[in-house]
Amino acid sequence: MYYSDETIEEVRSKNDIVDVIGGYISLKKKGNTYSACCPFHHEKTPSFHVSKDKQMYHCFGCGVGGNVYTFIMEYENYSFPEAVKLLADRSGTPLPEKEMSNEQRQRENYRTLLKDMNRTAAAYFHYLLLKTEHGKKAMDYLLGRGLTEETIVKFAMGYSDIYENDLYKYLKGKGYTDNQLKDSGLVDIYEGKGGVDKFWNRVMVPILDINGKVIGFGGRVLGDGLPKYINTRETLVFDKSHNLFAMHLARRSKRRGIIICEGYMDVIALHQAGFDNAVASLGTAFTIGQAEIIKRYTDEVYLAYDSDGAGTKATLKNIAILREVGLVSRVIDMKPYKDPDEFIQAMGKDAFEERLKNAMTGIVFEIDTISKDYNMQDPEDKIKFSKDVAKRLAAIEEVVARHSYIDTVAAKYMLDKDGLKELVSKYGASGFVNNNVYEEKTTVSPTVKKQDDNNKPQKLLLTWLVNDTELFGVLDGIIDEQDFFGEGYKQVAQALFKQYRDNGSVNPAAIVNQFDDIEGQRLVADILQTELSIDMNIEEKERAINDVVKKTKLDRIDYELTKNPEDMAKFQELIMMKAKVSKLHISLKNG
Repeated sequence: MYYSDETIEEVRSKNDIVDVIGGYISLKKKGNTYSACCPFHHEKTPSFHVSKDKQMYHCFGCGVGGNVYTFIMEYENYSFPEAVKLLADRSGTPLPEKEMSNEQRQRENYRTLLKDMNRTAAAYFHYLLLKTEHGKKAMDYLLGRGLTEETIVKFAMGYSDIYENDLYKYLKGKGYTDNQLKDSGLVDIYEGKGGVDKFWNRVMVPILDINGKVIGFGGRVLGDGLPKYINTRETLVFDKSHNLFAMHLARRSKRRGIIICEGYMDVIALHQAGFDNAVASLGTAFTIGQAEIIKRYTDEVYLAYDSDGAGTKATLKNIAILREVGLVSRVIDMKPYKDPDEFIQAMGKDAFEERLKNAMTGIVFEIDTISKDYNMQDPEDKIKFSKDVAKRLAAIEEVVARHSYIDTVAAKYMLDKDGLKELVSKYGASGFVNNNVYEEKTTVSPTVKKQDDNNKPQKLLLTWLVNDTELFGVLDGIIDEQDFFGEGYKQVAQALFKQYRDNGSVNPAAIVNQFDDIEGQRLVADILQTELSIDMNIEEKERAINDVVKKTKLDRIDYELTKNPEDMAKFQELIMMKAKVSKLHISLKNG
């Protein structure tokens, strides 16, 4: 069910964000905003703010934000159309239905069918585990690993029988066709042979999406067969790079942060021990998409990967990915055990709690890993180590944090603190910093950091325009939506300038409506939610506006210069524009 832009905005405008959010959590009025402890992450000091004027919310702790639709989608686990319907019902607004195209309807119906098939398979596997003689072997295996029957039921664990076409025959009996079974990833179809189950003689673990719907399975073989673990291949409903095992449970945890493990058995063992904030990637390398999902619910991640070489390698890569999306990472020491499952079984909950409490920050873990490549008793090696460390520390933007790490590292590795500080300053000033000590190719694009740097002046200028709409008039003919670029920024700028031209005012919350997914709404909210300090005199404000306008225009020109460097006429034109922008002066005194 889809709705027109006019209907979506009508429903939003009839649901005051303070009233809606106030129905879920207790809000306290503070100046022009309302505040509370964030419902999306654990905190003791309120950092969740709701603006009645902007009709938007933002948490300064974990970074979530958006309009009233975003809140309902995040809190209730609703899709965008479901959020529209809930708020329409709340405000008594009738919803005219807009028909989906045949192609859209068929695709959505097929997605529903595949999820229903997965749910049916999960129920069948669970029945085989609990109620059949063949399943007893799998149950003994799980109980032997220390899992309780309560945990087994909680995760709806199951068993795939020893026969290679057992599930195929069961699902065919439910009316599913061969093509549907093949598309589910549960069965392979062979000409002349028929269906062969993807999983057989395995302990089965259902994989659920963020809404708690079964989208796939993980299977652990019973005995010594290979491969030991397999997952459902990617399907129309199962995208490994944008889902995390047990995230539907961890998102509701009251514990601080999210613990990332390598395997689902580690996650299940941690949940049973009370660490219900544990998740795992799904048989693939950790991705930016998965990091973005985690960022919706927390600003801090604990990595509990295997303590072997491969685990260390994966940890370093994941620290870099988490840093790219703005998440703080800490590394839990599993030694002398291989993984969280083994650790919990051998040492127990309290010991893991202690390791969690003493988890090493990602930066310290990186530096500790660097140190293993050097002989710290050799003066030349120690100098090289100091230079590598300085490059890493120079990437820390916050001054107090950078100095704190310099003190800690210098003391731990017996380095000259003043000398290290001088090296850090040198590399920082020259721009030669190393944000990722793991140099192999990762899923992080090498252009991400550059794009983020370019986006800062764009974001600040949009913030100025939202907070002081008179600037639209002052900057008329100097800057417009064509000066903005990059994901989200251009679309937001186009919407803001159009709103001002049409109405003489802006409505940030309405712009969020243009994005029907959480990631898009959070991006827009992040661009528009900043409040500006009012403690500026006219001269200070003028300097700030000149600076941000120039940077925005110059960044746009630099961006254009990289697009087609061989077009000399365009190149010369852009260079002339750049010189003109450098001499630009905007006066606010008569504005």
